[in-house]
Amino acid sequence: MPPRVQLLRPVTGVAALAVALTGALVSLPSSAEQAPPAVGDKGAKSTWTEADKSGFGTARTRASNVWFTLQRGRVSEVFYPDLSTPSVRSLELVVTGDDFADRSSDMTTRVLRPDDDSLRYTQVSLDRDGRYQVVEDVVTDPRGDALVVRARLQPLDGGHYRLWALYDPALDNGGMDDRATSRRHALVATDGAVSSALVARPALRSTTSGLVGTPTDPWPDLGHRHRTAGPGNVVQAARLSDDTTLALGFGGSVGRATDQARGAIDRAFASTTTAYDRGWHGYVRSLKDVPASASGVESEYLASALVLAAAEDKRHRGAFVASPSAPWVWGDEVKDLSSPSGAYHLVWSRDAYQFGTALWAMGDHAAARRIVRWLFGTQQLADGSFPQNSDVSGTPVWTSLQLDEVAFPIVLAHLVGKRDAATWRGVRKAAHFLVTFRDEETGRRAPYTPQERWENQAGYSPASIAAEVAGLVCAADLARKHHRPALAKRWLRVADRWQQHVKGWTVTRNGPLDDGPYFLRLTKNGKPDTASPYEMGDGGPRSIDQRKVVDPSFLDLVRLGLLPADDPAVVNTLGVVDDRLEADTPNGPFWRRFSHDGYGETRTGGEWTITDPGTHRTLGRGWPILTGERGEYAVTAGADASGYLEAMAAATGDSGMLAEQVWDGRPPTGAACCPAGEGTRSATPLVWSHAQLVRLAWTIQRGRPVDQQAVVADRYLR
Repeated sequence: MPPRVQLLRPVTGVAALAVALTGALVSLPSSAEQAPPAVGDKGAKSTWTEADKSGFGTARTRASNVWFTLQRGRVSEVFYPDLSTPSVRSLELVVTGDDFADRSSDMTTRVLRPDDDSLRYTQVSLDRDGRYQVVEDVVTDPRGDALVVRARLQPLDGGHYRLWALYDPALDNGGMDDRATSRRHALVATDGAVSSALVARPALRSTTSGLVGTPTDPWPDLGHRHRTAGPGNVVQAARLSDDTTLALGFGGSVGRATDQARGAIDRAFASTTTAYDRGWHGYVRSLKDVPASASGVESEYLASALVLAAAEDKRHRGAFVASPSAPWVWGDEVKDLSSPSGAYHLVWSRDAYQFGTALWAMGDHAAARRIVRWLFGTQQLADGSFPQNSDVSGTPVWTSLQLDEVAFPIVLAHLVGKRDAATWRGVRKAAHFLVTFRDEETGRRAPYTPQERWENQAGYSPASIAAEVAGLVCAADLARKHHRPALAKRWLRVADRWQQHVKGWTVTRNGPLDDGPYFLRLTKNGKPDTASPYEMGDGGPRSIDQRKVVDPSFLDLVRLGLLPADDPAVVNTLGVVDDRLEADTPNGPFWRRFSHDGYGETRTGGEWTITDPGTHRTLGRGWPILTGERGEYAVTAGADASGYLEAMAAATGDSGMLAEQVWDGRPPTGAACCPAGEGTRSATPLVWSHAQLVRLAWTIQRGRPVDQQAVVADRYLR
């Protein structure tokens, strides 16, 4: 396919470049504005970069176990040897003159994806005074474990400038124990089982290594020459030629990492990019054609399909992470939160379900089946449940229990037709867990869940119950196919009872938000007409009447086939939700997760922290996935859903990345940092957002939700 954006020839004037970058430049609060970190014997505290990634890529080959991200003009986190293990904080370029030194992260940058069918990126960073620009092309080596960057310094005013690399390793998922060595033409670093080596062609010059925030720190004095540094938060620097190719290799030893880097640098960059593109082109050809429903947003659809595919680990096939980013406090090297990093670099079975349904719809049936195999073969626990999340090896990280995460793998197995003995054993264990579950703290039985889809409340959740019912009906169908009619009958009996009682548990008829019946986010006690209070958390009220909290997630009852689109309680709840949670933006409508949600930036654009209840310092913003789910509802109601797809596509940047949240009209929306309807500094790309865009396109194309199972809809809607 033709590229979405034609890469410009090197510009020779500031005006020409300004025209090229029009509409793509935003100014964001800089981490440099924060108080300087305390410095110890190991240097300043290491952090991860901010989560608003403008690019995410990897070679399609399994020979390359390296993934990269881009953020604010630099290469940000690079993952090796798997997608739960960031090993680089940043690799950025520095331009110096006689009296200044500018980092690429402080320049004005536009990120392009020159080929719609590939995850290759070009970054164009412009000096804020218009004196020069730096152009970077970024890929990974399809033949090995190396990141490859071609960098060009292009003066715009005839001046003489110098180009440097500033490399901040954070090997093996942490930045406080690295050791670094400056060699004549290489920068090497190591931490336990992971090592890196940075080389260039033409060769690196003036190499140095130091500890961040100490007198040995190469920034801001690049003239320092230190051969070794660490253990600690090391940073390395080297002088580059004005037109250079960098290779950052990884391995289990310095020797192996160096071999990987030199192997990549010995190959012509054009050859590497050709091989990189070829892999992704082949993948696109293996998929179904872009559906007609997405003809107006083809580039964004393809970006979503490729990001979705790139989110799979290569050593643990079928393990797809939620995001290659760590937003807010998750990126700040907070013990038990970000060090070692987790949060979004992990696998949730619920998210995996969303990915699997999208992959199945777009034609990657093999990947969808790999997810099922990994869920039941690797992540599932001995009792049949699934951990809240795990790393890509299946090791649990967060250990709470969410019953929708036990049910969704069953639905996915049914969707993709996995009926082998191993899958059936996993399905049987999961279904048994659902029908026998009793909460240890409250004594309540399922469908009561210790956590619902948003992971911070226990209770009777319409969305969780929808998943649980769909899971049991699908499990019963698989039981019949395995000649276990008694099991099928038992599971259906439970599913039917829960479906019949879902309104009784979650629909209030005397709530203060509307005179008619409406679904609540959840009830704590299964009695929706009582004013049972609970603490919202994340800055929300310390105590709130459960009848005052609504959530668009109840629409899972319609999408999964438990209730018709015209059910009176469903229709009435839509009005209540829209009045309180819808955010109209220039890009279209988005919805917040639930009333009083505090998971998001502050009113001034500051980062979310784990906020005490009642402070109201942070605000949850609009979620693109909820726009997609509203579109899926529109399809079930026989309405035009194209506007919802267009809104999701419009929320992507030039490089096609879709965030977890968008600026939603509340401050600082509208400021230079925060354009309405565009991504916040939340997790970006959020793979679920991309999966939802793909799935909505196919739902529109087919005229029904792609993950709705006929056995469920036939039982409750026909």
